Amino acid sequence: MISRLSALFAAVACAATLAVSPLAAQAQDQAASAAASAADTTAAPAADIAPAAVAEAPAAKPVDNPYSLGNIVAHGNIVDQIVLAILFVMSLGSWYILFTKLWDTSKIAREAKDVRATFFKKASLAEGIKGLSETGAFRYIAQTGVEASDHHEGALTENIDHNTWVTMNIDRAVGEVNSRLQGGLGFLATVGSTSPFIGLFGTVWGILQALTQIGVAGQASIDKVAGPVGAALIMTAIGLGVAVPAVLGYNWLVNRNKSVMGQVRAFAADLHGVLMGSRKVAGR
Repeated sequence: MISRLSALFAAVACAATLAVSPLAAQAQDQAASAAASAADTTAAPAADIAPAAVAEAPAAKPVDNPYSLGNIVAHGNIVDQIVLAILFVMSLGSWYILFTKLWDTSKIAREAKDVRATFFKKASLAEGIKGLSETGAFRYIAQTGVEASDHHEGALTENIDHNTWVTMNIDRAVGEVNSRLQGGLGFLATVGSTSPFIGLFGTVWGILQALTQIGVAGQASIDKVAGPVGAALIMTAIGLGVAVPAVLGYNWLVNRNKSVMGQVRAFAADLHGVLMGSRKVAGR
């Protein structure tokens, strides 16, 4: 009897366990779902708030440097602005001369190459002159020599022999070509020698004004001295920046002019020899 009761209780306990297990699992699933929903609800406002906070944050404004070159140009005293204007004009003129003289010397070098290849192979000087550029230096020299040779007879020039007269006119034409090539080099030399001192004057004046303001304010800390003095030193840097290209350009153009004028003088010597030769070769 007892054994039967024990078996009955065991069967009832097993059935109760089987009945409760699905309910417990369902309860656990519901609890997990509720927790996930709560997490999503909490995270969504945070995600919405973050972009809003970023959007509402004001953009950082660029810091205006009171000691920059732009500030000197815009708010500097009249002396600083005059110094900057002078240095700007000097720099602009230097670069203009550099480019124009480079073009002139390159043009004459190209003409000299063509002259060596074709001019003295013509049947006469007249044909050779027609093949030259109308605005070129070599045509100007050739025409000058031919006109001097053709118009030597005159009341004032009859006492000068033909050779000397032609030589004088050709040399004069060569000198004029050289003068045109040398034009502007004096400006480059002036800029190269004076612009550093103009910039230094702007620096001295700026430091004087800065020290005067510091003395009036009664504050001599490093932040009060370094800024104005640094701004004044910009003038010296600009002066050097203007002078260096001018000096280098001057030396470079002088060397190019020597090379080009050597070719021009060689052509003038050959032309003089032709003019002193037979009239048939000269085409007169």
